Amino acid sequence: MRETESPQDPKAAAPTSLESDCGNCFGLCCVALPFSAGSDFAENKRAGNPCHNLRTDFTCGIHARLRESGFQGCTVYECFGAGQRISQVTFGGRSWREEPDTAGPMFDIFPIVRQLHELLRYLTEALTFEPARPVHAELRQALEETDRLAGGTPEEVLALDVPAHRQRVSDLLLRAGELVRAAVPGRPEHRGGDFFGARLRGADLRGANLRGAMLVAADLSGADLRLADLIGADLRDTNLAGADLSTALYLTQSQLHAARGDAGTRLPAGLSRPAHWPTTTAPTVAPAGKPRGGAGSRSGSRSGTGKGGGNPARGRRR
Repeated sequence: MRETESPQDPKAAAPTSLESDCGNCFGLCCVALPFSAGSDFAENKRAGNPCHNLRTDFTCGIHARLRESGFQGCTVYECFGAGQRISQVTFGGRSWREEPDTAGPMFDIFPIVRQLHELLRYLTEALTFEPARPVHAELRQALEETDRLAGGTPEEVLALDVPAHRQRVSDLLLRAGELVRAAVPGRPEHRGGDFFGARLRGADLRGANLRGAMLVAADLSGADLRLADLIGADLRDTNLAGADLSTALYLTQSQLHAARGDAGTRLPAGLSRPAHWPTTTAPTVAPAGKPRGGAGSRSGSRSGTGKGGGNPARGRRR
């Protein structure tokens, strides 16, 4: 349901990179954000304090072995290009180490610009939805406005009413998604649903609204998630082996890094199979049908991540 040809490349409408480039960032996520010891991080760190694994050249000393070292949360975090924009554009390449006076404002605006860049990423994707053409003009306007806000001075960024702007964009993204999902009759509505640990093997979730759904440790192996809206869905430790997400809406690379898939998992164009996923295909499973009641099993406890894991908007309704 995405456009294959368009007179205007939607990605060209986004005037800034929406993929993290750590080589041009001053390690902002490793300093500005806090994290707590648990399943995703091996230790506690306060906001504004550099992680002890951060080198003087802003590279990570354990980058090649983050998961084995207990820092899985770092592997699923994505700033959507906010880090390098702040480092190289907003502050003109002046690092917080070279000019300590920049540290406070740089760290303060990082989570705000990151939220705005996340919205830019979703808006850019929505412009590829052919059935959403009726709202393309509004999407482009929102894209330009969001990019302008993200490019403001530190003082301007800190003065923004981000929740209000995010709500306006979220409503527009929802409209775009609904135009796409309308192709699926009887599409299930599970916005904000709690499917923690749910057994949904082979479930028919085509066109489902799973915005902000809790799918931690759920078994979605072999499930059909084509045209499902997954914006903000928490996919930590979700079993996606053999699942079909080939046309899923608003799925991000960080969500995939947080989940578990295999060689049989079908992904949308532009997203890659995480390196920690097995290269083999899991055995075929019998379908479980559509979920009922919007809640899954409650065995086990939820794990928390200081950096927000693969779902930085977890806990908010989309």
